[in-house]
Amino acid sequence: MRFTNVLAASAVAVAAAIAPTGAAWAQACGGDFNSWLSGVKKEAVAKGHPAAKVDAFLASARRDPAVIKADRAQGVFQLPFLEFSQRLISQNRINNGQSMARKYNSVFNSVERNFGVSRGVLLAFWAFETDFGQVQGNFNTVNALLTLSHDCRRPNLFRPQIFAAMKLFERGDLDPARTQGAWAGEIGMVQMLPEDIINNGVDGDGDGHVNLKTSAPDALMSGGKMLRSLGWRAGEPWLQEVVVPAQMDWSQTGLHTKKRASDWVAMGVQPRSGKVSGGLPASLLLPQGRKGPAFLAYPNFDVYFEWNQSFVYVTTAAYFATRLEGAPSYRAGKPDPSLNGNQMKQLQQKLVARGHDVGKVDGILGEKTRRAVQREQQRLGLPADAWPTPALLSKL
Repeated sequence: MRFTNVLAASAVAVAAAIAPTGAAWAQACGGDFNSWLSGVKKEAVAKGHPAAKVDAFLASARRDPAVIKADRAQGVFQLPFLEFSQRLISQNRINNGQSMARKYNSVFNSVERNFGVSRGVLLAFWAFETDFGQVQGNFNTVNALLTLSHDCRRPNLFRPQIFAAMKLFERGDLDPARTQGAWAGEIGMVQMLPEDIINNGVDGDGDGHVNLKTSAPDALMSGGKMLRSLGWRAGEPWLQEVVVPAQMDWSQTGLHTKKRASDWVAMGVQPRSGKVSGGLPASLLLPQGRKGPAFLAYPNFDVYFEWNQSFVYVTTAAYFATRLEGAPSYRAGKPDPSLNGNQMKQLQQKLVARGHDVGKVDGILGEKTRRAVQREQQRLGLPADAWPTPALLSKL
């Protein structure tokens, strides 16, 4: 399931208003669902949607408690990189990915030619989001969007998606009673939100419609166009496994520091296979500290965060894409023990108490928490590799 921009907006405060200023019916969220839905209908008409179409679109509208439950249960992102990646990447998925690459070779050629996105990148997303289209979600898309818009966590993210879904309905590309997808309103094989489909949907099979649920060419071409719109740079790498020296200035590692790849080599960093793209800026990533796997992350790696805001998901998806294009399995190393979810929350609370911005205290080791850990490691005279351990928690 793709959490497009969902995690990105997890810290967004409740929007005071979403529709044009002064529109009394533009209740942002909460309250009686039917009253709130009336406001949605009025806003839709004000935006130019025909009243009859709006009524048809919302005919079976209801609040879905299962969507709220799913939204509150994203604990999988608490797993460390090695465990998370080993859960998601299997030899069977690699084999299936290679099979799909052969089956849709001409489509991938078109994606690469038109949008500059390498096939491994899309194959990895396709695998993780829906297992190559086999598991696309069984939540009613319209009701999921309505529920998350009515909920007061991220209404400013989801309310615009309602009107984008209306456009798809008016085009004949969405059935409000039958279209199903992820709990967060994403649709199809690569799980795109309605606005993404409006802006980047491509009719890859030439049938006159953009159908991401049943047409692999539509889904892959649309995914490629979306990645290009997010800033993907044609012909450039995204992630490369490297070997790091036993000693170095670990405080230089992490997404906040970028050097030319050749400068990292001068510091003793060596590629496991191939050559580094010496002239490109790159960050040195240590997902589980200096004793675990190490990667150079190039500019295209940043685009992954426009697709999904979870550090562990992004790193795993980018790594899997390299595997699908022939890179060897990473060297797992022997990282220091990790913290469990409760310990991570304790750590985040201690970091906040010391004045660090970790975002939400959620037990997830995101980029903000990593940066705060690194600063505390520096203060305590520890190797500043951004990997939190029970020993660090104890010292804090």
